[in-house]
Amino acid sequence: MATTDIVFLHPPSLLDFRERGMLLGPISDVIPSTPIFEMYPVGFVSLCHQLEKAGFSTRIINVANKMLRSPRYDPAREIRRLKAKAFAVDLHWLPHVQGSLALGKLIKQLHPQRPLIYGGYSATYFADELIRYPFVDFIIKGDSAEKPLLMLMRAIVNGIDYGAIPNLTFKDAAGRVQANEITHAPTDIEDVTIDYGLPITKVLRFLDFSAYVPFRSWPRYPMTAIFPYRGCQYDCIACGGSKSAGERLFRRSRLAVKSPRKVASEIAQSARFFNAPIMLIGDILQNGQDYAFRLLEEIQQLKLRNEIVIEFFAPPSADVIRRVRKSIPKYNVEMSPESHDESIRRAFGRPFDNRELEDAISGFIDNGCGRIDVFFMIGLPHQTYASVMETVDYCEYLLATYGKRKNLHPFIAPLAPFMDPGSIVWEQPGAHGYRLLARTLDEHRQLMESAVTWKDFLSYETQWMSRDEIVDSTYEAALRLNQHKRKHGVIQASTADNLERRMQRSRAQLQRIDELTRSGQRGSAAWRRLQDELRGTLMSTLYAKEELNWPIGVSRFRVGGILSRWLSQVIHSP
Repeated sequence: MATTDIVFLHPPSLLDFRERGMLLGPISDVIPSTPIFEMYPVGFVSLCHQLEKAGFSTRIINVANKMLRSPRYDPAREIRRLKAKAFAVDLHWLPHVQGSLALGKLIKQLHPQRPLIYGGYSATYFADELIRYPFVDFIIKGDSAEKPLLMLMRAIVNGIDYGAIPNLTFKDAAGRVQANEITHAPTDIEDVTIDYGLPITKVLRFLDFSAYVPFRSWPRYPMTAIFPYRGCQYDCIACGGSKSAGERLFRRSRLAVKSPRKVASEIAQSARFFNAPIMLIGDILQNGQDYAFRLLEEIQQLKLRNEIVIEFFAPPSADVIRRVRKSIPKYNVEMSPESHDESIRRAFGRPFDNRELEDAISGFIDNGCGRIDVFFMIGLPHQTYASVMETVDYCEYLLATYGKRKNLHPFIAPLAPFMDPGSIVWEQPGAHGYRLLARTLDEHRQLMESAVTWKDFLSYETQWMSRDEIVDSTYEAALRLNQHKRKHGVIQASTADNLERRMQRSRAQLQRIDELTRSGQRGSAAWRRLQDELRGTLMSTLYAKEELNWPIGVSRFRVGGILSRWLSQVIHSP
């Protein structure tokens, strides 16, 4: 096996999840991945593109997906066979804390002489703690690792000192920790490229499809994501990627922006390979209406057949909605009002009222929107159990008023499992009515290690709802919303019945675990039987994953584009 310069490995949330009997619950029900969070960061693709352009060879291995795909897959066996000059593991969001640390330790055991690099939001926040782990050599901090990682790889290969590399925390030759300042926070990301052709060529190069699959169900539903920005102009108080968190953690004073033409070119390239939805991550209005309209003009010129999904952090105006319809023949939208209660919504960081929300929903319906997903959350400031149920009532009102075409899909899910480090709540929990149950990286790892249910590793509670109330309200709200969706024909009766059985079963399992714990029967025969029942249970609890899917063509892949890229790879390979 030829030596690769750097191998990027994505961990599962728990490296030993296949051996553990856990009730992981609804912690990933409103995202495409399973509770193992097998979706690797899109940043892997841009990092590989930058390194390949500079002459370095790269590889991605989605360890989490490979473990899900085959019970016989042994990460240690594959990692042992790898030949690389450096290894990289992501620690982006905290649900990966146990898996990321355990995978890093395994890599270093098998390749003790090779440097191990970490990066991501959580790695940045906990850099001072993370670097103390004996298997960690380097941490690339900040939200833009492309240039610092390129400089680091050149330094590793050529034996250059690391002192001039921005955003880098590392151990020097004597084992002393050195922390370079975060000085690389670009506001222009025109040279950052999401090239989905790169994974396509690497699948051919390594004959390993599952290593590059972004998440478990992706082969059936190959959606892709495009990022016009880095950073955010909004300040949602529980978000580690918010405006204030970006300023504190990443020295990001303003948005980093790609030109509308560059964004459109990345969309066009994705459409050459996949006949599937393409999602624009981040509100296109964040950089102003002029930017958004220029982007829509560029997309209009592409004459796409793909479905395009657009996020709006606040309801757009009627003029914006009309412009979206004019520019994108097949479009869908996502909005996250978080609560029906306008005061709770504003306390969370979403400054708009229900009239604005409903005007936008009505406008999208009148302007041919394929589907409208509306997300509500449990675990917000000032939110009580009763308030959660009132949000479900509001969902029923929305369905009754705007759901005639069956294209309005409300969801409600818990803010879980962890509070984002660096968020406003994290920095000032008491001021916002929160109590955090874990603060350090290792405390979060311990929560994951010792947890039996998703309630056990819920890392917060509020002065309005305990962990038990957050969990109970989640099940009750989802059950009621499921009934409303069935009533209004948003989901079929058979789907609703299946979901209700899942929810009731999950709820009963959690109650049984609590009963056995209270009666001191952990480790008993009844406990072992329950753990056996839970082992390997990864299906969604509150919603069918298919309900999250936007429309897709019968032919999911554009074979001509893929074959053309593969042929180009064969011709140009040395």
